[in-house]
Amino acid sequence: MDDYLRSDARVIEALDRAWDRSRESIQSRFERLRGRAFLLLQCAVAAGVAWWVARDVLGHTAPFFAPIVAVVCLGMSYGQRLRRVFEVAVGVAVGVFTADVFVHVAGSGPWQIGAVVLVSMSFAVLLDGGPVLITQAAVQGIVIAALVASPGQAFTRWTDALIGGAIALIAATVVPQAPLRRPRVAAARVARTISELLRRAASSAEDGDVEAAAEVLASARATDSLLRELRTAADEGLSVISSSPFSRHHATGVRKMADLVEPLDRAMRSTRVLVRRVTVTVARGEPLPPGYRELLDDLADATDVIGRSLAENASPTVGRTPLLRVAAETGEVPRTASLATETVLAQIRSVVVDLLQVTGLDVDDAIAALPPERPRD
Repeated sequence: MDDYLRSDARVIEALDRAWDRSRESIQSRFERLRGRAFLLLQCAVAAGVAWWVARDVLGHTAPFFAPIVAVVCLGMSYGQRLRRVFEVAVGVAVGVFTADVFVHVAGSGPWQIGAVVLVSMSFAVLLDGGPVLITQAAVQGIVIAALVASPGQAFTRWTDALIGGAIALIAATVVPQAPLRRPRVAAARVARTISELLRRAASSAEDGDVEAAAEVLASARATDSLLRELRTAADEGLSVISSSPFSRHHATGVRKMADLVEPLDRAMRSTRVLVRRVTVTVARGEPLPPGYRELLDDLADATDVIGRSLAENASPTVGRTPLLRVAAETGEVPRTASLATETVLAQIRSVVVDLLQVTGLDVDDAIAALPPERPRD
């Protein structure tokens, strides 16, 4: 009976975990949809306007290239939109020209389509085009050769592509505040995650809980997505301020956040190493001295200050003073004879240096802020 109850409890626990994961997955999907809502609406409106201009204003028949180019140029990110417009326009021109020549000379068929793809992509490569240009040259060539082989409309089709690109350029200047805020939000999330990892590592060391320490290490190793989001957000923010005249007054703030990407990346990676050192110490059954655990907690508190400042649109320099206090404490804590615990102290000092750079110090000043370590007893 007891075995049955234990088995039943395990099944219920597994179902609960599966439900929690599915609920989190559904929530994350809707959050992603909400975050992309403006881009989706922008693409839809641009496609409709491009079709209207090409067909109703200029009188083109079935100008499907116009909405296609508008949507491809805008894409699902704010980054590199000007380059996408150029590459799509040139790619369409190359594909349309190549396909029209082949259809006029050799007709339409399997080998002609293959030849159109080969020649179009080769031309695009010779033009030193990026992936978008090369792909568009091939795709548009296929469309012309297979579906609308009508050599007399080559100029009209290319004009439709220009209309789509022009509409995309105009739409690209209208950008919500979200991509301008996103770098700061992503930076604050990274700082808060560092703080959480430090605090959890200190707690697992205090309790001597190997399982908890391993869970912290697993969480630390799963932070690559946060760093990718931070880098992507910074790149998109820089692209927005360079392409939209209505966002230029945000340029200083966005560039400051972009400058934090590298120091935050280093701080997160140093924190991973620190968490691994703590996990090794706990797994070996070596107690971490109270002073070292207090350093971890104090460092977490200082990182919290940085995270809050970023979330509140303030300067991360406010975190420098508590970090300097932690730096001073690393030179005062009693040393131990254990190599494992000493590597924890050394890595704490490394994280302090990285976080001081987040507050605006250069690497030399950050290193100079660390006092000499106390001699071993």
